[in-house]
Amino acid sequence: MGEQNPKRCTAFKGNQRVASGNLLKVARKVKEIIDQDEQASILIFDEVTSELVEVDFRGTMEDVLERLEKPPAGMELANASSDIDPRSQRGPGRPKLGVVPREVTLLPRHWDWLNSQPGGASVALRKLVEEARRVNSGKDKVRHSQEVAYRFMSAMAGNFPGFEEATRALFAGDSERFNSLVAPWAIDIRDHARKLAEAAFQN
Repeated sequence: MGEQNPKRCTAFKGNQRVASGNLLKVARKVKEIIDQDEQASILIFDEVTSELVEVDFRGTMEDVLERLEKPPAGMELANASSDIDPRSQRGPGRPKLGVVPREVTLLPRHWDWLNSQPGGASVALRKLVEEARRVNSGKDKVRHSQEVAYRFMSAMAGNFPGFEEATRALFAGDSERFNSLVAPWAIDIRDHARKLAEAAFQN
């Protein structure tokens, strides 16, 4: 049975962090805890998004891990369909650049400008997108960090003292105030919130 799973997670039993790592590793640890204490309240968070990860812990350890390694119903067909290279269905003369055709709606003057650019509309649009990604990469990282930290804090620290003020400091980019406000929180929750919020203060 494979050990690798691309999803990295962190599990909390109450205010205590009990496992971190790939989903299979975390699920194994959580299953051990649940087998010893069926009433244990455990939440598993995706480390990238802070979304809650649902795991079916019914049955044996082998049952749990097997379900995690098996694609959800319907995924086999979706994966089979995705194996078909859409480029192979294009008409003759289309360049094989790995591009994905999508509909874009613009005003006539926008199309006129794009079509007048070297390489045509598609090349110009790709250049514009790449430039926007480069220019906004820092802001995107800050926004993502704010969102994932807030999502985790809302789930685990919503009733903690200073939560509202810490949230405002997070979105204001005030690292000193944020760290001060979360300092009294449960250690594992405080440390995880600080880890998630790091990029929010690198402006």
